[in-house]
Amino acid sequence: MKYFGAHVSAAGGVENAPRNARAIGATAFALFTKNQRQWSAPALTAEQVAAFRAACDECGYAPAQILPHDSYLINLGHPDDEALEKSRRAFEEEMARCEALGLDRLNFHPGSHLRQIVPEESLDRIAASINRALDRTHGVTAVIENTAGQGSNLGFSFRHLAYLIERVEDKSRVGVCIDTCHAFAAGYDLSTRAGCEATFRELDEVVGMKYLRGMHLNDAMKGVGSRVDRHAPLGEGMLGLECFRYIAEDSRFDGIPLILETPDESRWPEEIALLKSFAEGR
Repeated sequence: MKYFGAHVSAAGGVENAPRNARAIGATAFALFTKNQRQWSAPALTAEQVAAFRAACDECGYAPAQILPHDSYLINLGHPDDEALEKSRRAFEEEMARCEALGLDRLNFHPGSHLRQIVPEESLDRIAASINRALDRTHGVTAVIENTAGQGSNLGFSFRHLAYLIERVEDKSRVGVCIDTCHAFAAGYDLSTRAGCEATFRELDEVVGMKYLRGMHLNDAMKGVGSRVDRHAPLGEGMLGLECFRYIAEDSRFDGIPLILETPDESRWPEEIALLKSFAEGR
């Protein structure tokens, strides 16, 4: 079964996220469990956890349909030891929040070398950060998102993702999230069916489709290989609709959260309905 949704607001309390998702016809959703622009947040109370779990039950969302995202401030590959430690603590806090809420995965951007160390050293720091977080938490999978390759960001190549997974000790708790806009911007041409076939064949050969734990479905404002992370509404960017039809029709993408991060929230119900129609062969 396909789970289509969007990254919805949790303003006013995490328990509002499932209800916001239901209101747009989503069968999946993403959320921030805290303010993504701040380093820390008060610990979740027992009442907040109970309210979130009750709202998920009420709205029909299981953990496999939910893809929480960590703070944008975190850089698990930071070249500075003090800044790296700050990011590691924040990431572990995010993993613990997911654990408390009964969620089984956390999506995150791998990190950046900031042009201060070589990419491989930064990737090694990211892998060590993941291992430490997994050692200190339980039941939550670390889901590495591919990037567009802007600036000094790592993770734009499938080989970066494979490098990290190879160095994660508990492979049962690591996965990947593929963002279609990011992949396109990084040079993976998803604009045609043939391009989708080639890209996901490469993903399977280099990383392994078994590690796919979620996707972000976004069109791209800039061309293939641009290294520019600018999302567009479905069908209105350089990707077009064929990529999204391909994903909706292919059973390899069943059972994971397929999340919109397109820029016009008012169009999410329409975009989710479009994706559902593709999955139904319409």
